[in-house]
Amino acid sequence: MVEREAPGVSRQLGDLAVVLHSHMPYVEGFGTYPFGEEWLFDAVGRSHLPVLERAHDLTMTVTPVLADQLEAPGVVTRMEAFLRRYRLEAAERDAREAPLEVRAAAAAEADRYRRALDRLTALGGDALEAFRIASMDRNVALIASAATHAVLPLVGTIAGRRLQIDAGLRSHERRFGPTDGFWLPECAYRPGIEPLLAERGLRFFCTDQSAHEEPLAALSPARARAGLVAFTLDWEAVELVWSRTGYPSDPAYSEFHRLSMQGSRLWTIGGRPYDPEAAAARADAHAREFCAAIAERLTAFQKRHGRPGLVTFAIDTELLGHWWSEGPTWLAGMLRYAVERGIRLVTLAEALERHQPEERALHDSTWGEGKDFHTWDSPEVADLAWAGRRLELRLLAAVGADGLAPAALERAARELLALQASDWAFLDRRRQAGDYPYQRATSHARALLEAIHSRQPPDPRMRSLAPDLSLAPLREP
Repeated sequence: MVEREAPGVSRQLGDLAVVLHSHMPYVEGFGTYPFGEEWLFDAVGRSHLPVLERAHDLTMTVTPVLADQLEAPGVVTRMEAFLRRYRLEAAERDAREAPLEVRAAAAAEADRYRRALDRLTALGGDALEAFRIASMDRNVALIASAATHAVLPLVGTIAGRRLQIDAGLRSHERRFGPTDGFWLPECAYRPGIEPLLAERGLRFFCTDQSAHEEPLAALSPARARAGLVAFTLDWEAVELVWSRTGYPSDPAYSEFHRLSMQGSRLWTIGGRPYDPEAAAARADAHAREFCAAIAERLTAFQKRHGRPGLVTFAIDTELLGHWWSEGPTWLAGMLRYAVERGIRLVTLAEALERHQPEERALHDSTWGEGKDFHTWDSPEVADLAWAGRRLELRLLAAVGADGLAPAALERAARELLALQASDWAFLDRRRQAGDYPYQRATSHARALLEAIHSRQPPDPRMRSLAPDLSLAPLREP
């Protein structure tokens, strides 16, 4: 790592490990409006590309299921057409025809999409190349995750968990090279997951232990089982951004849900015409405020323990730019002001070498609602949760049977991976996408059973999902 120290800074207060979790459920080819591919296209255009232009000295995940979609034949062509017609051209019409007081907002929206389209062109239509460039040129460390973002402690069998981990690592290594770290989907941790990570040579993961320990404890990593290290999220830092009253709720920022007739975001959360310059200034002020808060927490930790601390700050990449339009501007300012404050920016791999883990207990947890598992395993989503487990056992029984064609097993395994995605239960429980998540889950369940029972060998592919799949984990003792 290149250590960057601002002029006049005589000492380091401590370290800040920013982790941006990049993920989208598998929507490529499964509908567009109002649910489906539109989510993917907007995430790339509004979040991934602008964030990657600004990111440096931090860690990012690229979930395999996100990468699978971005590699799918024709997806970037459809993405460019969608962003041009339904985003850029819509904003340009508003910039010409909307009331005068919102035309500056429309012009800013048009500029956002124009830059995204220009960037896609410069990348030669390879959206994943933006992640590789940031990794090579600006010390953005890319780490792996499970194949389809399954909540691993809720996967019913060790073989099923191994399948998710193995397919995820195969995907990551082919696209980005080896990694020492693994992102547990939904930060879902339960003691006992470590041996499955350690057997693949992994060294660290993130967990949210804020429901089980006092806040400053998070500023030191914890020793986990099987020789792994757990980086514990500093939830007090995360809540500055990720909460109902966090920075993105400021009245000066763009209102995500209020759209013009053309589909542009032209008004603020406070109800006034959106002022791009005022919003950018507010994002800069929030970046300064965030770094002041991090400096205060690191100072308190050092006074108590006599050594520098580590703030592990993790959020979804898609918050920055998509849900929070000003998020990429905030990120750029935050990374700049951190260095000026004497806060060292580190990747998780660098933090592993700089911070000795403490011996302290780790408990069942997620970073979800209530810090537990009920979002994905509760009476409201019991049909989805139990269907996934039953079908996992059904697939394992089929693997042990004689005479089932390899193509059928491959297709059934891919349908199981798609069914296990955490997104369906999350969306279904929150009633955020109509019946789309329920229909997606039931269609994958039906296709899994058809793959096993059909007399005709099915196509082993499920669109572009898990192209690096191996069935070996299902056959291990």
